[in-house]
Amino acid sequence: MTKSNTGKSLVIVESPAKAKTINRYLGPDYEVTASMGHVRDLPSKGINVDIENDFEPTYDIMPGKKKVVTSLKVAAKKCDTLYLATDLDREGEAIAWHLGEILGFPPERTYRVIFNAITKSAIKQAFSSPGRLDTDKVMAQQARRILDRIVGYQISPLLWKKVTRGLSAGRVQSVAVKMIVEKEREISAFKPDEYWLIPAVFTKDLQSDYHQEWIDFITPKSEKDKGPTLVQQGEWLAQRQAFKAELHKIGDSKFKASNEADTLKVFRELQQGQFRIANIETKESTSRPSAPFITSTLQQAAANRLGFTAKRTMSVAQQLYEGIDLGSMGSLGLITYMRTDSTHLSPEALTEARDHIQNRFGADYLPEKANIYTAKKDAQQAHEAVRPTDVDLTPAEIREFLNDEQFKLYDLIWRRFVASQMKPARWNVTTLTIATETSGGTANYKASGRILAFAGFTKVWATSSNEQQLPSLEIGQQVSVVDIKPEQHFTKAPPRYTEASLIKALEKEGIGRPSTYAPIISTIQDRGYVEQLERKFHATDLGEVVTDKLSEYFPRVMDIAFTRHMEEQLDKIEEQHLGWQGVLSDFYGPFKENLDVAMEKMTHAKAESTPSDYDCPDCGKPLVYRFGKNGRFLSCSTYPDCKFACPCDREGKMMKEEVTEHKCPNCGKPMVKKSGRYGAFLGCSDYPECKTTLRLDKEGNPLPPKPKPEPTGVKCYKCKSGELVIRQSKRGPFMGCNRFPRCRTIVSIKQLDHLKELQAAGQWPPDTREKADELLGRTKPKKGKAKAKAKVAAATEE
Repeated sequence: MTKSNTGKSLVIVESPAKAKTINRYLGPDYEVTASMGHVRDLPSKGINVDIENDFEPTYDIMPGKKKVVTSLKVAAKKCDTLYLATDLDREGEAIAWHLGEILGFPPERTYRVIFNAITKSAIKQAFSSPGRLDTDKVMAQQARRILDRIVGYQISPLLWKKVTRGLSAGRVQSVAVKMIVEKEREISAFKPDEYWLIPAVFTKDLQSDYHQEWIDFITPKSEKDKGPTLVQQGEWLAQRQAFKAELHKIGDSKFKASNEADTLKVFRELQQGQFRIANIETKESTSRPSAPFITSTLQQAAANRLGFTAKRTMSVAQQLYEGIDLGSMGSLGLITYMRTDSTHLSPEALTEARDHIQNRFGADYLPEKANIYTAKKDAQQAHEAVRPTDVDLTPAEIREFLNDEQFKLYDLIWRRFVASQMKPARWNVTTLTIATETSGGTANYKASGRILAFAGFTKVWATSSNEQQLPSLEIGQQVSVVDIKPEQHFTKAPPRYTEASLIKALEKEGIGRPSTYAPIISTIQDRGYVEQLERKFHATDLGEVVTDKLSEYFPRVMDIAFTRHMEEQLDKIEEQHLGWQGVLSDFYGPFKENLDVAMEKMTHAKAESTPSDYDCPDCGKPLVYRFGKNGRFLSCSTYPDCKFACPCDREGKMMKEEVTEHKCPNCGKPMVKKSGRYGAFLGCSDYPECKTTLRLDKEGNPLPPKPKPEPTGVKCYKCKSGELVIRQSKRGPFMGCNRFPRCRTIVSIKQLDHLKELQAAGQWPPDTREKADELLGRTKPKKGKAKAKAKVAAATEE
């Protein structure tokens, strides 16, 4: 380890929690401090990439990070050696590089240390053999950042101009939205096929009639009651030596029926049948444990088992990784690095897991050799899977030190890791054939059930099973019918994406990388392109319009195969020394051509319409669908001659205005319930003569109108012609310009008396905004219109 004889060594990590944990292991010769994440980036105002000069980026210290950088520079001057100990992925490498550039520390005394876990042994090992910055990894991250900046800053203004203001586009987020839009349209176009089944319930108890008891048991007691679960049904049946079966064959043909008439012919014969056990087949099956978690599978399992969003999962995992205070044990990182695509486990981790299984569960649960899992071909095998840093720290033993979310996620990670190194579970699977004679030949029913013969890994990682427990039976034995009935079914449309299935699809298609799944999902919802209803993603009207526009004019950017190709190119920059400028140049040429064409030829979304099945109630002409700031709506095709318009639901059905018992507070006429950008509200039925509206609370009751703005007499410092007035918001009163929305000035209400004094003294309004910020005591400049436009960049990461 390189050490100075005259001063301390400075260690820089991203977060204070991580710094606190690491500081315990390094001792007094090291000062460990945090950069608080990224400290330098492309400025948000402007593209800041010189496209004509080999895509040269311009970096600035990020807003709010100047104090952090100053303190880091002061600390660096007191130290002789610099250790950059940021995360081990591309983002971490980029942060380390930017820190090195900012601090200007001598390269020969600057070291890079990486570790997969924040434990004493991992930290000591990392610092015993420090390395240097991986410039290929840095350039890969820089290329990604520039690529996303180009797409975001050049497509987003186009969307503002051609769709509506405030929109954003992203190289990866737009493709993710497209996947959801395509799923939405696949569901809409789906035409169900009818099919019929004739299920039966049998019992070996020939002396009892369970029919009515079974009907009473499975019939819901009320509209809200969903009836017994499959597990509850299985328990009921087992107690009565009964089981379910499905009609499989009649004669030599598999039973298929697509209409009621054909089904009833078979059903009537089966009602009269005498059933016996024609065959019993028993065999053993095994199920192997799953691999330890990588980022995507952790997010999927947390979504399915814990109901966590991807963003929530990564936030809690970050806490577990950086360190938890375990009382007398101090702060300890409980899991390895959570952004990984590798299922690799270190030899030490495998040994610890096998010892734990041997000691806790016995040799019967331990395979002869460690279970090794094959990762996808582009996984970084230098990384490890997500696992506990110390398998002997069981979730139960440290429960008191964890909050509920931390405990649930740590328990999930711990169990998956331990289970991955256990023996397979073994099951005895029995299949019964139950037969009776019909005019069409022998009718064969099939019933199956399985019994756990050896728990194996399920001892730790519980697996749900709806398999029924079959009674002991013999070939030739007669069984009686508890229930038999024809059932009509329809094929189902493909399911919508959940967070778990969307992450799985993104991973399968090679869209994004482990660290980007959570931000992608958050961004596409924040931008209003998709929404979650009952934990399933639905594309909004806005999402469909934007997807169609981008797909038409930017086919390569929106192509899944091309997006995957770009991810592979970025990987090659890191792993195969591919030139990053060349990758960007190859992308930008065709992209710029598409952009120029789109600027000239793309039609504004509000100028387009599509036919509907409705006629205008005012003039009788056809209604069409148009797109507005609140999404899709129905409008008369003769507009502007006829100005009839009304909202429609997500299926495009007309939403008729509902006249309520409430009266307009201004003209006394009835109020009607309408739907707008922010949900349902009441509007006067005499609109547009009376434009009164009332907000509704969660129960649908009208809220009192907002109080009128209260004048202050203080001039607006931005537009100079307006006056600040007091308005009300959810967070309390504030001052804003009375020329809103043309002027969007906002000032804290706490400044009112101060501003009145300044105005009386002739010092208000000042000549410049900078002077206004100084008089108001602002440490940060307010975001103006130019900055608001540039803010799109933040939304275009991935």
